[in-house]
Amino acid sequence: MTSTLRQLRESRWFTQDQMAVYLGISRPTYVRIESGRTDMTLPQAQKIAEKFQVSLDVLVSDTLVSAQKFDKEKYKQIITACIQHGASEDGKITKTKLAKLVYLIDFGWFYDHLEPMTQGIKYRRIAQWPVPDVFFSVIDELQEQGDINLELKWVAQMLQNNESPSTSKLSADELSFIEDVCRAWQGRNTKEIVDFTHDQLPWKVCYPDEEIPFSLITQEDPEHVYQPS
Repeated sequence: MTSTLRQLRESRWFTQDQMAVYLGISRPTYVRIESGRTDMTLPQAQKIAEKFQVSLDVLVSDTLVSAQKFDKEKYKQIITACIQHGASEDGKITKTKLAKLVYLIDFGWFYDHLEPMTQGIKYRRIAQWPVPDVFFSVIDELQEQGDINLELKWVAQMLQNNESPSTSKLSADELSFIEDVCRAWQGRNTKEIVDFTHDQLPWKVCYPDEEIPFSLITQEDPEHVYQPS
């Protein structure tokens, strides 16, 4: 059941925080349910089945095939590499700027190689950012594992690596590209990178909540793929 619940949540782009609020429980309690350390109650199971429009049989079958197939560990390493190379001098970066860097790296890599670096992650157009569907849940996992730390600074969420990140899943060319994109945006604030991505075709031509095709980036001028003006 636990892997089914997690797959359902990630395939619908919900965070663990959102699920906890929906069920009326704390986030730690929800995490224990999703990880199998605590059994969900029948009313909770019924609410989850209703939210995802599946039967209770599907919910407990533990055989649901995830809507996305990708190398999650590699994606985590892309995120932590972006924090390492894209953060300010204090080692911190806003959650929004981090999401934008990941987007520019993935779509920029597609521009050059006609395949995304993340190998299967889907993006959609939500308020303020084009974002990978599983970005939020993976950030949650990295926090739970102790790989990154999140702190609030006014209204911004600041992320920081807790230790030197692993890059075992990244090729030398991929790591070099990540560093190049992050370096290009060093010293730029979050609003600048938000405005840049909102001026690109993938954001302009897609409707709210619509999945963003990688192919749209190939219609951009080379200097407007990931380099700020």
